[in-house]
Amino acid sequence: MNLTQLRSFHAVANSGGFIAGASALNVSQPTLTAQIKALEAEFGVELFYRRNRRSELTPSGRDLHAITKRLFAEEKEAREFLSAAKGLRTGHLRIGAVGPYHVTEMLAAFNQRYPGITLSMSIGNSSEVQRDLLDYKSDIAVLAHIDPDARLIAMPYRRHPVLVFMPASHKLARRKSVRLVELATEPFVARELGSTTRRAFEAAAKAKGVALRTIIEIGSREAIREAVIHGIGIGYVSEAEFIPDARLQAVRIADAEIFTAAHVVVLRERQHSRIIKAFLDVVGGSLQSSAPVAEPLRRRARRNRQ
Repeated sequence: MNLTQLRSFHAVANSGGFIAGASALNVSQPTLTAQIKALEAEFGVELFYRRNRRSELTPSGRDLHAITKRLFAEEKEAREFLSAAKGLRTGHLRIGAVGPYHVTEMLAAFNQRYPGITLSMSIGNSSEVQRDLLDYKSDIAVLAHIDPDARLIAMPYRRHPVLVFMPASHKLARRKSVRLVELATEPFVARELGSTTRRAFEAAAKAKGVALRTIIEIGSREAIREAVIHGIGIGYVSEAEFIPDARLQAVRIADAEIFTAAHVVVLRERQHSRIIKAFLDVVGGSLQSSAPVAEPLRRRARRNRQ
């Protein structure tokens, strides 16, 4: 067994196929196939089920993939360490996020401090982003909701109130605020059930004894905006995510404090990675002193600088 064979296996396992794996490594498919066949032959084990053009990991392949994910994450960290010795002038940091609103300002601040570091961002729902972090496909996650997991460290970044928004012609649009009970008869356009904003809004309504009437679920913030603009119903959104529009009006909730929070999440075992610590340092330094939930992250950033 050699590292080239393991790297070939890892590329196919990560990409889901021999063609994509060869492309990822910039080698020919026959070369990649030969490396994996040699690995299987040496240990008498089958790592992939070959089904036409698709490749699926066998149970042994899944177990080996769990090992190679750790192995190549450590290799990446070794490169980051050596890059750090040069002042973090080179490297690659991968960030996963549920939306661009908070993470964009983080990336801008980090890029200004370390312009030589390549940054990549992927957007997904909370489950996808957290899974990518646990699978070493990303280095940093920016999440509103974190499923409890001892492998993760989550640090508060910012929080924002949740607003309701409606067409500018709606009867409530001229109000500065509304009570939740006044929304009981309104049709709502909402995100899927797993949405953090929806969970917070419905919990607040339930606490007030208000049963909301959700008439349509849409898995996209942009599509919800369009649905509200076209009068299908009213929506709710974090203040940070509301984009002003002459056709829409946002109104505050008068009788409940409903917030969504952004958290920066890292793997516990990788919290001392130099490039990850540098990111936390930059993010911690960019926080506004007026944001009370940001204090734990600022303290952590100061410890990282010491």
